[in-house]
Amino acid sequence: MATTTLIDDTRVQVLRDDSPRAGDYVLYWMQRSQRAECNHALEYAIQQANEQQVPLLVGFGLMDDYPEANVRHYRFMLEGLREVQQALERRNILFVVQRGAPPEVALRLARHAALVVCDRGYLRHLKSWRHELAEKARCRVVQIETDVVVPVEVVSQKAEYAARTLRPKLHRYLEDYLVDLRTTSVERSSLGLKVEGLDLEDLDAVLRKLKLDPDVKPVNHFFQGGTRVARELLDDFLGEILPQYDEHRNQPQTDHTSHLSKYLHFGQISPLYVALRAREARAARGQRESFLEELLVRRELSMNFVNYTSRYDSYQCLPEWARKTLAKHKDDEREHLFTKRELEAAQTHDPYWNAAMREMRYTGYMHNYMRMYWGKKILEWTNTPEYAYRVALEFNNKYFLDGRDPNSYAGVGWVFGLHDRPWQERDIFGTVRYMSAAGLERKSDIQGYVEKVDRRVQRSQEVWD
Repeated sequence: MATTTLIDDTRVQVLRDDSPRAGDYVLYWMQRSQRAECNHALEYAIQQANEQQVPLLVGFGLMDDYPEANVRHYRFMLEGLREVQQALERRNILFVVQRGAPPEVALRLARHAALVVCDRGYLRHLKSWRHELAEKARCRVVQIETDVVVPVEVVSQKAEYAARTLRPKLHRYLEDYLVDLRTTSVERSSLGLKVEGLDLEDLDAVLRKLKLDPDVKPVNHFFQGGTRVARELLDDFLGEILPQYDEHRNQPQTDHTSHLSKYLHFGQISPLYVALRAREARAARGQRESFLEELLVRRELSMNFVNYTSRYDSYQCLPEWARKTLAKHKDDEREHLFTKRELEAAQTHDPYWNAAMREMRYTGYMHNYMRMYWGKKILEWTNTPEYAYRVALEFNNKYFLDGRDPNSYAGVGWVFGLHDRPWQERDIFGTVRYMSAAGLERKSDIQGYVEKVDRRVQRSQEVWD
Protein backbone atom coordinates (compact mmCIF):
# COMPACT_ATOMS: atom_id res chain seq x y z
CA MET A 1 0.00 0.00 0.00
CA ALA A 2 1.59 3.27 -1.09
CA THR A 3 1.72 6.02 1.54
CA THR A 4 2.49 9.71 1.58
CA THR A 5 2.82 12.53 4.08
CA LEU A 6 2.23 15.16 1.41
CA ILE A 7 -1.21 16.58 0.76
CA ASP A 8 -2.01 16.79 -2.95
CA ASP A 9 -2.45 20.38 -4.12
CA THR A 10 -5.87 19.54 -5.57
CA ARG A 11 -7.14 18.92 -2.03
CA VAL A 12 -5.99 22.37 -0.89
CA GLN A 13 -8.02 25.54 -1.37
CA VAL A 14 -6.97 28.87 0.12
CA LEU A 15 -10.12 30.61 1.37
CA ARG A 16 -8.31 33.68 2.74
CA ASP A 17 -4.86 34.50 1.43
CA ASP A 18 -3.49 36.71 4.20
CA SER A 19 0.20 37.16 4.83
CA PRO A 20 1.74 34.91 7.49
CA ARG A 21 1.37 36.19 11.03
CA ALA A 22 2.62 35.22 14.46
CA GLY A 23 0.26 33.23 16.63
CA ASP A 24 0.06 30.98 19.64
CA TYR A 25 -0.93 27.95 17.56
CA VAL A 26 -2.25 26.68 14.26
CA LEU A 27 -5.98 26.02 14.51
CA TYR A 28 -7.65 23.10 12.79
CA TRP A 29 -11.38 23.80 12.86
CA MET A 30 -12.72 20.26 12.65
CA GLN A 31 -16.36 20.10 11.62
CA ARG A 32 -17.06 17.69 8.76
CA SER A 33 -14.18 15.22 9.22
CA GLN A 34 -14.66 14.05 12.79
CA ARG A 35 -11.75 11.65 13.08
CA ALA A 36 -8.13 11.55 14.21
CA GLU A 37 -6.79 9.24 11.51
CA CYS A 38 -6.58 9.25 7.70
CA ASN A 39 -7.60 12.90 7.80
CA HIS A 40 -5.83 15.08 5.25
CA ALA A 41 -6.96 18.28 6.98
CA LEU A 42 -5.51 17.15 10.30
CA GLU A 43 -2.19 16.04 8.80
CA TYR A 44 -1.90 19.26 6.79
CA ALA A 45 -2.52 21.27 9.97
CA ILE A 46 0.15 19.31 11.86
CA GLN A 47 2.64 19.93 9.06
CA GLN A 48 1.88 23.65 9.11
CA ALA A 49 2.21 23.82 12.88
CA ASN A 50 5.57 22.05 12.72
CA GLU A 51 6.82 24.42 10.03
CA GLN A 52 5.78 27.46 12.05
CA GLN A 53 7.17 25.94 15.27
CA VAL A 54 3.92 26.29 17.18
CA PRO A 55 1.50 23.70 18.61
CA LEU A 56 -1.73 22.60 16.95
CA LEU A 57 -5.13 23.25 18.51
CA VAL A 58 -8.16 21.38 17.16
CA GLY A 59 -11.58 22.90 17.82
CA PHE A 60 -15.19 21.93 17.15
CA GLY A 61 -18.31 24.08 17.36
CA LEU A 62 -21.34 22.38 18.93
CA MET A 63 -24.60 24.16 18.12
CA ASP A 64 -28.05 23.42 19.52
CA ASP A 65 -30.00 23.90 16.33
CA TYR A 66 -28.12 22.08 13.58
CA PRO A 67 -30.62 21.87 10.70
CA GLU A 68 -33.04 18.95 11.27
CA ALA A 69 -30.81 17.24 13.82
CA ASN A 70 -32.10 15.77 17.09
CA VAL A 71 -30.82 13.92 20.14
CA ARG A 72 -30.40 10.70 18.11
CA HIS A 73 -27.91 12.36 15.78
CA TYR A 74 -26.14 14.29 18.53
CA ARG A 75 -25.60 11.23 20.72
CA PHE A 76 -23.95 9.34 17.87
CA MET A 77 -21.81 12.35 16.93
CA LEU A 78 -20.69 13.04 20.50
CA GLU A 79 -19.62 9.42 20.95
CA GLY A 80 -17.33 9.95 18.00
CA LEU A 81 -16.05 13.32 19.22
CA ARG A 82 -15.18 11.88 22.62
CA GLU A 83 -13.04 9.29 20.86
CA VAL A 84 -11.40 12.01 18.74
CA GLN A 85 -10.47 13.90 21.89
CA GLN A 86 -8.84 10.81 23.40
CA ALA A 87 -7.00 9.91 20.18
CA LEU A 88 -5.65 13.44 19.67
CA GLU A 89 -4.51 13.62 23.27
CA ARG A 90 -2.36 10.55 22.61
CA ARG A 91 -0.74 12.58 19.80
CA ASN A 92 -0.15 15.54 22.17
CA ILE A 93 -2.89 17.61 20.50
CA LEU A 94 -5.52 19.49 22.49
CA PHE A 95 -9.07 19.05 21.16
CA VAL A 96 -11.78 21.33 22.49
CA VAL A 97 -15.50 21.28 21.83
CA GLN A 98 -17.12 24.64 22.49
CA ARG A 99 -20.80 25.36 22.45
CA GLY A 100 -21.96 27.82 19.83
CA ALA A 101 -22.51 28.32 16.11
CA PRO A 102 -19.58 26.57 14.38
CA PRO A 103 -18.24 29.63 12.49
CA GLU A 104 -18.46 31.71 15.67
CA VAL A 105 -16.52 29.10 17.61
CA ALA A 106 -13.95 28.92 14.81
CA LEU A 107 -13.54 32.71 14.76
CA ARG A 108 -13.22 32.84 18.55
CA LEU A 109 -10.46 30.23 18.51
CA ALA A 110 -8.83 31.88 15.49
CA ARG A 111 -8.09 35.12 17.36
CA HIS A 112 -4.77 33.74 18.59
CA ALA A 113 -4.04 31.49 15.60
CA ALA A 114 -1.25 31.93 13.09
CA LEU A 115 -3.26 29.97 10.53
CA VAL A 116 -6.67 28.30 10.34
CA VAL A 117 -7.17 24.99 8.57
CA CYS A 118 -10.68 23.62 7.97
CA ASP A 119 -12.12 20.54 6.35
CA ARG A 120 -14.66 20.79 3.53
CA GLY A 121 -18.46 20.69 3.60
CA TYR A 122 -20.64 20.27 0.53
CA LEU A 123 -24.07 21.36 1.73
CA ARG A 124 -25.29 24.94 1.50
CA HIS A 125 -24.96 25.86 5.16
CA LEU A 126 -21.56 24.17 5.48
CA LYS A 127 -20.26 26.28 2.61
CA SER A 128 -21.69 29.43 4.17
CA TRP A 129 -19.95 28.69 7.49
CA ARG A 130 -16.59 28.48 5.75
CA HIS A 131 -17.33 31.63 3.75
CA GLU A 132 -18.12 33.47 7.01
CA LEU A 133 -14.86 32.27 8.54
CA ALA A 134 -12.88 33.40 5.51
CA GLU A 135 -14.60 36.79 5.47
CA LYS A 136 -14.04 37.56 9.15
CA ALA A 137 -10.81 35.83 10.14
CA ARG A 138 -7.67 37.93 10.47
CA CYS A 139 -5.30 35.25 9.30
CA ARG A 140 -4.80 32.83 6.43
CA VAL A 141 -7.57 30.23 6.06
CA VAL A 142 -7.00 26.99 4.13
CA GLN A 143 -9.63 24.36 3.33
CA ILE A 144 -8.62 20.71 2.81
CA GLU A 145 -10.84 18.19 1.06
CA THR A 146 -10.66 14.84 2.84
CA ASP A 147 -14.12 13.22 2.70
CA VAL A 148 -14.04 12.06 -0.90
CA VAL A 149 -11.36 9.94 -2.56
CA VAL A 150 -11.03 12.16 -5.62
CA PRO A 151 -11.70 15.91 -5.13
CA VAL A 152 -15.06 16.93 -6.56
CA GLU A 153 -13.74 19.51 -9.04
CA VAL A 154 -11.03 17.17 -10.29
CA VAL A 155 -13.63 14.64 -11.37
CA SER A 156 -16.05 17.07 -13.01
CA GLN A 157 -16.80 20.76 -13.36
CA LYS A 158 -20.57 20.29 -13.60
CA ALA A 159 -23.49 18.31 -12.22
CA GLU A 160 -23.34 14.87 -13.77
CA TYR A 161 -26.45 13.32 -15.28
CA ALA A 162 -26.02 9.86 -13.78
CA ALA A 163 -23.52 7.35 -12.42
CA ARG A 164 -22.71 6.24 -15.97
CA THR A 165 -21.47 9.73 -16.85
CA LEU A 166 -19.47 10.22 -13.64
CA ARG A 167 -17.94 6.72 -13.54
CA PRO A 168 -15.37 7.03 -16.36
CA LYS A 169 -14.31 10.47 -15.17
CA LEU A 170 -13.78 9.22 -11.63
CA HIS A 171 -11.95 6.07 -12.67
CA ARG A 172 -9.57 8.16 -14.76
CA TYR A 173 -8.09 9.58 -11.55
CA LEU A 174 -8.56 6.79 -9.01
CA GLU A 175 -5.06 5.35 -9.08
CA ASP A 176 -3.57 8.78 -8.45
CA TYR A 177 -5.69 9.28 -5.32
CA LEU A 178 -5.91 5.78 -3.86
CA VAL A 179 -2.79 6.49 -1.81
CA ASP A 180 -2.67 5.94 1.93
CA LEU A 181 -1.95 8.89 4.19
CA ARG A 182 0.90 8.53 6.67
CA THR A 183 0.61 10.33 10.00
CA THR A 184 2.91 13.24 10.81
CA SER A 185 4.69 13.45 14.16
CA VAL A 186 3.71 16.40 16.33
CA GLU A 187 6.76 18.44 17.33
CA ARG A 188 5.12 20.71 19.93
CA SER A 189 2.44 19.57 22.33
CA SER A 190 -0.64 21.75 22.74
CA LEU A 191 -1.96 19.94 25.81
CA GLY A 192 -0.76 22.78 28.03
CA LEU A 193 -2.80 25.44 26.21
CA LYS A 194 -5.39 27.15 28.43
CA VAL A 195 -8.43 26.80 26.16
CA GLU A 196 -11.72 25.76 27.71
CA GLY A 197 -14.06 23.18 26.21
CA LEU A 198 -16.96 20.93 27.14
CA ASP A 199 -16.31 17.86 29.25
CA LEU A 200 -17.14 14.89 27.00
CA GLU A 201 -16.81 12.20 29.66
CA ASP A 202 -20.52 12.38 30.56
CA LEU A 203 -22.36 12.62 27.25
CA ASP A 204 -25.79 12.52 28.87
CA ALA A 205 -24.87 15.66 30.81
CA VAL A 206 -23.77 17.37 27.61
CA LEU A 207 -26.98 16.39 25.84
CA ARG A 208 -29.09 17.74 28.69
CA LYS A 209 -27.48 21.16 28.22
CA LEU A 210 -28.45 21.30 24.55
CA LYS A 211 -31.85 22.36 23.25
CA LEU A 212 -32.66 19.27 21.19
CA ASP A 213 -35.76 17.45 20.02
CA PRO A 214 -35.97 14.56 22.53
CA ASP A 215 -38.71 12.63 20.71
CA VAL A 216 -36.37 10.83 18.31
CA LYS A 217 -34.46 8.73 20.81
CA PRO A 218 -30.82 7.60 20.56
CA VAL A 219 -30.14 4.16 19.12
CA ASN A 220 -26.73 3.50 20.64
CA HIS A 221 -27.94 0.02 21.62
CA PHE A 222 -27.67 -0.71 17.88
CA PHE A 223 -25.05 1.74 16.60
CA GLN A 224 -22.41 3.50 18.64
CA GLY A 225 -20.48 6.36 17.13
CA GLY A 226 -16.74 6.61 16.62
CA THR A 227 -13.85 5.48 14.47
CA ARG A 228 -13.12 2.37 16.54
CA VAL A 229 -16.60 0.93 15.98
CA ALA A 230 -16.49 1.91 12.31
CA ARG A 231 -13.21 0.04 11.85
CA GLU A 232 -14.60 -3.02 13.62
CA LEU A 233 -17.63 -2.99 11.34
CA LEU A 234 -15.36 -2.68 8.32
CA ASP A 235 -13.24 -5.62 9.49
CA ASP A 236 -16.34 -7.78 9.93
CA PHE A 237 -17.73 -6.72 6.58
CA LEU A 238 -14.56 -7.39 4.63
CA GLY A 239 -13.96 -10.72 6.30
CA GLU A 240 -17.46 -12.17 6.55
CA ILE A 241 -19.83 -10.32 4.22
CA LEU A 242 -17.93 -9.01 1.21
CA PRO A 243 -17.34 -12.50 -0.25
CA GLN A 244 -21.15 -12.82 -0.66
CA TYR A 245 -21.88 -9.13 -1.21
CA ASP A 246 -23.46 -9.38 -4.67
CA GLU A 247 -25.68 -12.30 -3.71
CA HIS A 248 -27.07 -10.69 -0.54
CA ARG A 249 -26.83 -6.90 -0.91
CA ASN A 250 -30.50 -6.66 -2.06
CA GLN A 251 -31.76 -9.20 0.47
CA PRO A 252 -33.28 -7.11 3.30
CA GLN A 253 -33.89 -10.15 5.52
CA THR A 254 -30.10 -10.47 5.88
CA ASP A 255 -27.65 -8.08 7.47
CA HIS A 256 -25.16 -8.23 4.61
CA THR A 257 -24.28 -4.56 4.51
CA SER A 258 -21.29 -2.58 5.76
CA HIS A 259 -23.32 -0.21 8.00
CA LEU A 260 -20.65 2.42 7.28
CA SER A 261 -22.87 5.14 5.82
CA LYS A 262 -23.56 6.74 9.19
CA TYR A 263 -19.85 6.78 10.04
CA LEU A 264 -19.02 8.27 6.67
CA HIS A 265 -21.75 10.86 7.21
CA PHE A 266 -20.12 12.16 10.39
CA GLY A 267 -16.61 11.81 8.97
CA GLN A 268 -15.77 9.19 11.61
CA ILE A 269 -14.06 6.99 9.04
CA SER A 270 -12.26 7.98 5.87
CA PRO A 271 -13.65 6.82 2.51
CA LEU A 272 -10.04 6.56 1.36
CA TYR A 273 -9.21 4.18 4.21
CA VAL A 274 -12.30 2.08 3.44
CA ALA A 275 -11.48 1.93 -0.27
CA LEU A 276 -7.88 0.89 0.31
CA ARG A 277 -8.91 -1.84 2.72
CA ALA A 278 -11.61 -3.09 0.35
CA ARG A 279 -9.17 -3.31 -2.55
CA GLU A 280 -6.94 -5.59 -0.48
CA ALA A 281 -9.75 -7.77 0.86
CA ARG A 282 -9.81 -11.52 0.26
CA ALA A 283 -12.88 -11.58 -1.93
CA ALA A 284 -13.54 -12.11 -5.60
CA ARG A 285 -12.75 -9.11 -7.77
CA GLY A 286 -16.41 -8.73 -8.76
CA GLN A 287 -17.48 -8.51 -5.10
CA ARG A 288 -14.87 -5.87 -4.37
CA GLU A 289 -15.84 -3.86 -7.43
CA SER A 290 -19.54 -3.93 -6.49
CA PHE A 291 -18.78 -2.50 -3.07
CA LEU A 292 -16.37 0.09 -4.46
CA GLU A 293 -19.02 1.15 -6.97
CA GLU A 294 -21.26 2.10 -4.05
CA LEU A 295 -18.49 3.69 -1.99
CA LEU A 296 -16.83 5.63 -4.78
CA VAL A 297 -19.09 6.19 -7.78
CA ARG A 298 -22.48 6.41 -6.06
CA ARG A 299 -21.29 8.29 -3.01
CA GLU A 300 -19.15 10.76 -4.93
CA LEU A 301 -21.98 11.26 -7.43
CA SER A 302 -24.02 12.60 -4.51
CA MET A 303 -21.20 15.00 -3.60
CA ASN A 304 -21.11 16.16 -7.21
CA PHE A 305 -24.89 16.62 -7.10
CA VAL A 306 -25.08 18.86 -4.02
CA ASN A 307 -21.95 20.77 -4.95
CA TYR A 308 -23.26 21.84 -8.35
CA THR A 309 -27.03 21.95 -7.62
CA SER A 310 -28.10 24.95 -5.58
CA ARG A 311 -31.59 23.56 -4.90
CA TYR A 312 -30.52 20.02 -4.06
CA ASP A 313 -33.16 19.83 -1.31
CA SER A 314 -36.06 21.02 -3.48
CA TYR A 315 -38.40 19.21 -5.85
CA GLN A 316 -36.99 21.51 -8.53
CA CYS A 317 -33.69 19.61 -8.39
CA LEU A 318 -35.27 16.76 -10.36
CA PRO A 319 -34.50 16.41 -14.06
CA GLU A 320 -37.01 18.05 -16.39
CA TRP A 321 -38.22 14.75 -17.88
CA ALA A 322 -39.13 13.46 -14.40
CA ARG A 323 -41.01 16.60 -13.38
CA LYS A 324 -42.91 16.61 -16.68
CA THR A 325 -44.01 12.98 -16.50
CA LEU A 326 -45.02 13.26 -12.84
CA ALA A 327 -46.99 16.43 -13.63
CA LYS A 328 -48.76 14.62 -16.46
CA HIS A 329 -49.93 11.93 -14.02
CA LYS A 330 -50.46 14.21 -11.03
CA ASP A 331 -54.24 13.79 -11.06
CA ASP A 332 -54.26 10.03 -11.60
CA GLU A 333 -56.51 8.15 -9.21
CA ARG A 334 -54.67 6.67 -6.23
CA GLU A 335 -56.01 3.42 -4.79
CA HIS A 336 -54.55 4.33 -1.38
CA LEU A 337 -53.97 7.75 0.16
CA PHE A 338 -52.34 8.29 3.55
CA THR A 339 -51.65 11.38 5.63
CA LYS A 340 -48.17 12.21 6.83
CA ARG A 341 -49.21 11.23 10.35
CA GLU A 342 -50.44 7.82 9.19
CA LEU A 343 -47.24 7.22 7.25
CA GLU A 344 -45.02 8.24 10.15
CA ALA A 345 -46.94 5.90 12.44
CA ALA A 346 -46.55 3.04 9.93
CA GLN A 347 -50.31 2.71 9.60
CA THR A 348 -50.72 1.56 6.00
CA HIS A 349 -52.18 -1.58 4.47
CA ASP A 350 -48.70 -2.77 3.42
CA PRO A 351 -46.85 -4.84 6.09
CA TYR A 352 -43.56 -4.58 4.20
CA TRP A 353 -43.67 -0.81 4.02
CA ASN A 354 -44.78 -0.59 7.66
CA ALA A 355 -41.80 -2.71 8.66
CA ALA A 356 -39.44 -0.39 6.76
CA MET A 357 -40.89 2.68 8.45
CA ARG A 358 -40.62 1.04 11.85
CA GLU A 359 -37.03 0.02 11.18
CA MET A 360 -36.24 3.66 10.41
CA ARG A 361 -37.97 5.01 13.50
CA TYR A 362 -36.65 2.47 15.99
CA THR A 363 -33.11 1.82 14.71
CA GLY A 364 -32.05 4.91 12.72
CA TYR A 365 -31.37 2.61 9.79
CA MET A 366 -33.18 0.93 6.92
CA HIS A 367 -31.84 -1.65 4.53
CA ASN A 368 -30.97 0.16 1.29
CA TYR A 369 -33.21 -2.01 -0.89
CA MET A 370 -36.15 -1.17 1.37
CA ARG A 371 -35.26 2.53 1.27
CA MET A 372 -35.98 2.48 -2.46
CA TYR A 373 -39.31 0.69 -2.00
CA TRP A 374 -40.21 2.92 0.94
CA GLY A 375 -39.70 6.10 -1.10
CA LYS A 376 -41.56 4.82 -4.16
CA LYS A 377 -44.63 4.04 -2.08
CA ILE A 378 -44.71 7.50 -0.54
CA LEU A 379 -44.91 8.82 -4.10
CA GLU A 380 -47.72 6.38 -4.85
CA TRP A 381 -49.74 7.01 -1.67
CA THR A 382 -49.74 10.81 -1.36
CA ASN A 383 -51.78 13.29 -3.35
CA THR A 384 -49.01 15.09 -5.28
CA PRO A 385 -45.39 14.27 -6.15
CA GLU A 386 -44.23 17.58 -4.69
CA TYR A 387 -45.78 16.70 -1.33
CA ALA A 388 -44.40 13.16 -1.52
CA TYR A 389 -40.90 14.57 -2.02
CA ARG A 390 -41.20 16.81 1.04
CA VAL A 391 -42.52 14.00 3.23
CA ALA A 392 -39.85 11.52 2.15
CA LEU A 393 -37.06 14.01 2.75
CA GLU A 394 -38.45 15.06 6.13
CA PHE A 395 -38.66 11.47 7.39
CA ASN A 396 -35.25 10.65 5.93
CA ASN A 397 -33.55 13.52 7.71
CA LYS A 398 -35.44 13.10 10.96
CA TYR A 399 -34.89 9.43 11.66
CA PHE A 400 -31.82 8.16 9.79
CA LEU A 401 -28.44 8.48 11.48
CA ASP A 402 -27.04 9.18 8.02
CA GLY A 403 -29.78 11.66 7.13
CA ARG A 404 -29.10 15.31 6.17
CA ASP A 405 -26.31 14.08 3.90
CA PRO A 406 -25.49 14.47 0.19
CA ASN A 407 -26.47 10.80 -0.13
CA SER A 408 -29.83 11.64 1.45
CA TYR A 409 -30.65 14.34 -1.06
CA ALA A 410 -29.47 12.24 -3.99
CA GLY A 411 -31.24 9.15 -2.67
CA VAL A 412 -34.60 10.84 -2.16
CA GLY A 413 -34.21 12.53 -5.52
CA TRP A 414 -33.59 9.11 -7.14
CA VAL A 415 -37.05 7.98 -6.01
CA PHE A 416 -38.45 10.71 -8.25
CA GLY A 417 -36.13 10.17 -11.22
CA LEU A 418 -32.84 11.86 -10.33
CA HIS A 419 -29.77 10.08 -11.77
CA ASP A 420 -32.12 7.57 -13.43
CA ARG A 421 -33.72 7.17 -16.86
CA PRO A 422 -37.32 6.93 -18.11
CA TRP A 423 -38.99 3.51 -17.82
CA GLN A 424 -42.29 2.09 -19.06
CA GLU A 425 -45.13 4.55 -18.51
CA ARG A 426 -47.77 3.77 -15.89
CA ASP A 427 -50.32 5.55 -13.72
CA ILE A 428 -49.07 8.00 -11.06
CA PHE A 429 -45.37 7.35 -11.82
CA GLY A 430 -45.44 8.18 -15.50
CA THR A 431 -42.06 7.02 -16.76
CA VAL A 432 -40.37 7.23 -13.33
CA ARG A 433 -39.18 3.82 -12.10
CA TYR A 434 -41.79 1.79 -10.19
CA MET A 435 -41.41 -0.81 -7.44
CA SER A 436 -44.02 -3.28 -6.20
CA ALA A 437 -44.68 -5.53 -3.22
CA ALA A 438 -44.80 -8.45 -5.64
CA GLY A 439 -41.24 -7.66 -6.65
CA LEU A 440 -40.12 -7.81 -3.03
CA GLU A 441 -41.84 -11.18 -2.61
CA ARG A 442 -40.28 -12.53 -5.78
CA LYS A 443 -36.74 -11.35 -5.13
CA SER A 444 -36.31 -11.73 -1.36
CA ASP A 445 -37.58 -13.34 1.82
CA ILE A 446 -39.61 -10.29 2.67
CA GLN A 447 -41.48 -11.98 5.51
CA GLY A 448 -38.11 -12.74 7.05
CA TYR A 449 -37.37 -9.03 6.86
CA VAL A 450 -40.61 -8.17 8.68
CA GLU A 451 -39.74 -10.63 11.44
CA LYS A 452 -36.22 -9.18 11.73
CA VAL A 453 -37.64 -5.68 12.14
CA ASP A 454 -40.13 -6.88 14.76
CA ARG A 455 -37.25 -8.20 16.87
CA ARG A 456 -35.33 -4.94 16.57
CA VAL A 457 -38.34 -2.81 17.40
CA GLN A 458 -38.95 -4.92 20.50
CA ARG A 459 -35.34 -4.41 21.57
CA SER A 460 -35.61 -0.63 21.20
CA GLN A 461 -38.87 -0.54 23.12
CA GLU A 462 -37.27 -2.49 25.97
CA VAL A 463 -34.30 -0.09 26.09
CA TRP A 464 -36.43 3.05 25.88
CA ASP A 465 -38.94 1.86 28.46
